[in-house]
Amino acid sequence: MKYSKLIFFLALILSSYKSYCQTNAPVEMADTLRSNGKIYTVVIGLVVILTGVVLFLLRVDKKVRDLGKK
Repeated sequence: MKYSKLIFFLALILSSYKSYCQTNAPVEMADTLRSNGKIYTVVIGLVVILTGVVLFLLRVDKKVRDLGKK
């Protein structure tokens, strides 16, 4: 038990070390989409997809609730 906490702590420290190794390079694709105005198309697409997923989950939840009442 004592060693498992130590191993967990070391793994936590070492995993955060990797984030310091990353560079702060700009994301070219996002900058290009933003400059062309196409980022709004991507955002609208994501909103439509997420709305569809939420509506689907609500519909399935309603069906499961109805089956649970029977």
